Amino acid sequence: MANQQSTSGNPRVDLEYRRKKNVEEMRYQVITFALMIFLTLIAFAAVGFGDVSNWFTIPFILLLAVVQVIFQLYYFMHMSHKGHEAPQLFLYSGALVGFLTVLAFMTIIWW
Repeated sequence: MANQQSTSGNPRVDLEYRRKKNVEEMRYQVITFALMIFLTLIAFAAVGFGDVSNWFTIPFILLLAVVQVIFQLYYFMHMSHKGHEAPQLFLYSGALVGFLTVLAFMTIIWW
C-alpha cells in the first residue's frame, strides 16, 4: 500500500506553512474588522453633524457602504482565495444586472 504523504514530503513543514497562513489570514481579518468599525464611526459622525448637507452625506455613506461590502466579500467571505472564480463571476454579473436595472428605471422615470 502506498504511503500517503503531503506534496512536500514533510508533514511538519506543511503544518508550519499552514499555521503561518492562518496567522496571516487572521491578521487581515482583524485589520479589516477594525477598518470596518472605523468606517461605521465615520458614517455615524457624518450623520451626526447637522451642518453637513444631505447632498454630501448620502453619497458619502453609500460610498462607505460599498467599501465595507468589498471588505466583507474579500476578507470575511474569502473571495480573494483561489477556486472562487465561479462565485465571483455570478456575484459580479448579478451586481451588473442590478446596476443596469436601476439605471434603466431611473432613466425611464427622469427622461
